[in-house]
Amino acid sequence: MLWNREQKSLPDLIDDAVEALKRADERAFGKAAQAVFKHAPKASPEELTAGLETLRPVLATVPFGMGVTLAQLAAGLVELGGDPLVAFETLVSRVSEGLELACAFQETWDAEGHGELPDSDDGGKIPFVMQHLTSEESRQRAEAWFTINEWIPSLLLPLQQKVARKAVPHWERLTVAAGTTREVIGSSQWLYGLLQVLDDEKFVVLHRESRRGYELTIGGVGDVFQLHTLLAAHLIGDPAQGWIAGVPPRREWVIAATDGEDLQPGGIEGRFNLVDAYGRWIWNEDLPNDIPRFDGVRVIVLDPPPYVRGWNLGRAYPLMYPAVTVDRHMSDQEAAAWLTKVAPAARWCAAGSVA
Repeated sequence: MLWNREQKSLPDLIDDAVEALKRADERAFGKAAQAVFKHAPKASPEELTAGLETLRPVLATVPFGMGVTLAQLAAGLVELGGDPLVAFETLVSRVSEGLELACAFQETWDAEGHGELPDSDDGGKIPFVMQHLTSEESRQRAEAWFTINEWIPSLLLPLQQKVARKAVPHWERLTVAAGTTREVIGSSQWLYGLLQVLDDEKFVVLHRESRRGYELTIGGVGDVFQLHTLLAAHLIGDPAQGWIAGVPPRREWVIAATDGEDLQPGGIEGRFNLVDAYGRWIWNEDLPNDIPRFDGVRVIVLDPPPYVRGWNLGRAYPLMYPAVTVDRHMSDQEAAAWLTKVAPAARWCAAGSVA
């Protein structure tokens, strides 16, 4: 059929949107963008990747305010199956730049005494802010302040894939920028968390009560809530087979922490108290990367829970699937040697702190 031959490809539709953007034709851009979003779910991985290749040079130079929809489109193409690495370096560079400009805006606003810092998500404050800024530099900083939060998902999507986490360019720059803005740019905390995710990391896990020890390889775990559930799932079992005695986590909790529906309305219950090798409690809100090394390896000691801990979210990043492997059971002598070296757990104080 003739109309099938005349149907535009995804890169062609993206080109239409970009041309409308360059002309500042909002109506044409909206129509073209709608066509792109309608076509993308039907596109093959190869076409999605070609779309990302078309977007890449535009994303490298487009002003932050004008580029919001394009950055969101890039995230969508990755989620649908496009190659996460095609525009990755460009997006890392632009998001780093935008977060640095947003941080500079905050400093300038405070230094010039303009009053309370405007909420970065409150677009209604843009006219008020712009009337207080005179230089082009300060206006560019303000533009980043109000729009960079909408660029960040273009990195949250690829970073939930191991291949992208292993290939982050300029990791230190992006990490500093995300860490600096965690309190003021909503999505920065999620970006920072993904940049801290460990992959193929060796852990020593000791169960103090049974005096057993295990070596594990862990990757793709977003926080200790998730790690807590996965440790219980992998290590609680038949003591005659070398596992830890206890009540294993429910199947739906493990699914929520792995690759299924991540929200558990009925709640997930902890099975242990996690302690590091120096005796400090490992809080569920922590990241696995926060667990310190001891003798060159990250160590977790499992103690009985002092009180019931519960949470509802199986994993913080719904598209990041964990990998946990029990590599081996330690011998009794090896586990005993480790348990001799690690510190006893710190004492819980009534005031809600650890002593």
